[in-house]
Amino acid sequence: MVSILVPLVLSILLGGSPNDPEIGGSVGEKNPAKPSFRTMENNAFIAGERLVFDLSYGIIKAGEGEMRIPEMTRINGRDAYRVQLTARSVSPFSWVYRVEDLWETHIDKKGLFPWKFTERIREGGYRRNTDVEFDHVNNVAITDDGEFSIPDYVHDMVSAFYFVRTIDFSDFEVGDRITLENFHRDSTYSLDVLFHGRDEIRVKTGTFHTLIIEPLIKEGGLFKHEGAIHIWLTDDDLRVPVRMRTRVPVGSITAELVRYSGLRDAIRARVQ
Repeated sequence: MVSILVPLVLSILLGGSPNDPEIGGSVGEKNPAKPSFRTMENNAFIAGERLVFDLSYGIIKAGEGEMRIPEMTRINGRDAYRVQLTARSVSPFSWVYRVEDLWETHIDKKGLFPWKFTERIREGGYRRNTDVEFDHVNNVAITDDGEFSIPDYVHDMVSAFYFVRTIDFSDFEVGDRITLENFHRDSTYSLDVLFHGRDEIRVKTGTFHTLIIEPLIKEGGLFKHEGAIHIWLTDDDLRVPVRMRTRVPVGSITAELVRYSGLRDAIRARVQ
């Protein structure tokens, strides 16, 4: 089984609005003249949110995925959302190819950029551990392999997905794109996210008015896939992912929302 959650959290947007006067922590020691951090509006998510997905290969349930914000933390003197994504295979797929994957990030509450990223991949006999600390004062990502230059407010692949949920798509038209960047392991990658329009879809948790977006994965770039990746977000302020789908060499894998709790507000895009 191929984990669907990895390629679906690539969407990010750089930029900002009025600056946040608060700046703290040891990250400012090398470059004390760094401007204050940005402040971004977030009407999409809060601590306590939990989203649970069934991962299906065709009509067969192959795994389960979860996106949750278990708590607020304090990092570099600032409040941050601790966000976790997990994916695991279920029987009978686990007998053939066992998956137990975890991604975690700490997203600055006011600026919506990541301070720390952790990845623990356990797929079959394959193992990979990744740890990144983001120094947004000196524009450096610190990993076990060294230090790498990063652009202002670059994202990891988890913070990226949560950031895109805060974007207001109300003025977007079919075919509009946003250009994104994302740091992973040792490099910053660029990709576009294409807006496909709106649709009404039904999943196990109900019928929803949705926005459809597609990260355009470039040849040789981050998380190259055989086919398109589409994400359906609720067409309201929360922009909750209710369906995600990607093609694999034979067929497709779909993630559908089956349970949710702890949302910032009611899902106003829910029809029934």
